[in-house]
Amino acid sequence: KGDLSGLSKAGAANPKIDARVTQLGVEDFAYEHYPVVFWDILGEQGHPVRTTISDVGPLLLARLLNLNDTQSGVLNIVFRVADDNGLLLLDLKDLRAMVQYVADNASDFKTQYGNIATASIGAIQRGLVTLEDQGAANFFGEPALNLEDFMQTDGRGRGVINILAADKLMQKAPKVYAIFLLWMMAELFEQLPEAGDLDKPKLVFFFDEAHLLFSDAPKALVDQVEQVVRLIRSKGVGIYFVTQNPLDLPETVLGQLGNRVQHALRAFTPRDQKAVKAAAETFRANPKLDVAAAIMELGVGEALVSMLDEKGTPAIVERAWILPPRSLLNPLSKPERDAAIKASDLFGHYEKAIDRESAFEKLRGKTAQSAETESDADSRQEEPLRPSAQRASVPAAPREESGGDDLWSTFAKGAARALGSQVGRQIVRGVLGSLMGGGTGRRR
Repeated sequence: KGDLSGLSKAGAANPKIDARVTQLGVEDFAYEHYPVVFWDILGEQGHPVRTTISDVGPLLLARLLNLNDTQSGVLNIVFRVADDNGLLLLDLKDLRAMVQYVADNASDFKTQYGNIATASIGAIQRGLVTLEDQGAANFFGEPALNLEDFMQTDGRGRGVINILAADKLMQKAPKVYAIFLLWMMAELFEQLPEAGDLDKPKLVFFFDEAHLLFSDAPKALVDQVEQVVRLIRSKGVGIYFVTQNPLDLPETVLGQLGNRVQHALRAFTPRDQKAVKAAAETFRANPKLDVAAAIMELGVGEALVSMLDEKGTPAIVERAWILPPRSLLNPLSKPERDAAIKASDLFGHYEKAIDRESAFEKLRGKTAQSAETESDADSRQEEPLRPSAQRASVPAAPREESGGDDLWSTFAKGAARALGSQVGRQIVRGVLGSLMGGGTGRRR
């Protein structure tokens, strides 16, 4: 349960499975392995999964970060400025640098793009820090995942089973997992053509532990999942949610699911009884079967099954046996899993991250160039006049100056020289802010 890596290895003789095969009268049963590819956004238990900031786009990011309309507008401006200036947004540091660049030059961009509120910039940066803390830096970058790699077949024409290790991700980095799902569903909508009702789907998703997917999920994710479940079948894609309790799924999603396979449920508490009743009511009734009672009576290898017929109508529920697995039931050991990853045709393509020149590097270079220019200007300004250029001066009559005047004169001269340098401007701004009763630089 939970770890399906054993699918990649053939099963071994097992007395219980042999007895079940005999009971069901299956004559051609043979243990075998299945073609499997392992994936992991964190890059620990499979090929790394990445996409770029540009591919995700401002709309999905804004929805995921729960930005309001004003903040979403500012994020959209950040993307527009990047596009208009040929600055690639590939990874998280690109976006953070771009947000800071737009904030620093807000007055220059105001006329062309609109107001850029400091508060909105702060909200975006805080959201990006949260994503970074959850490991989003692993997800954003290159090489980006090609979704066609999810739809491969082996030499025998069998569809490849893609296993995404998401247990740690769902528990420790739910926002990153939500980003992945939102992006992947949006990409499928955009890339896949209309396919109609195919005999076999191009791609089928099984979301295990679906209660974790919807527990405290951002509304954007729930809305997107509902839309996908409703429309994705026309693209040749199927979706299954695996959960013990149908109440774990939002009603808007549950209502779109036509195929049902229900294993046993036990009712020890009032809530359990409610769950059994709810599960029974999701099936098309069978006059010959007490569904609620049957759910609690099911044994190992048994299930209640209702599938869509050729007209797309759910068939009446039937009690059925499930064929035993032909692959290994136990999970692979770490060495076995590592060997399977390295044996994949995809190994080596996604493993090494590529960090080409993008917004972060270009903006950093621009900042360094600006600082160098200012430094040259400082040197020229502070260079003493050469003797040939010095003017003759008539000594002025001496005058008395108070100690206070001397102090302020010295300060003014130092400040004037300091104004020519970046550090000096920061110092003077700080001094003037303190004198004028300003805070720590909060701007409206």
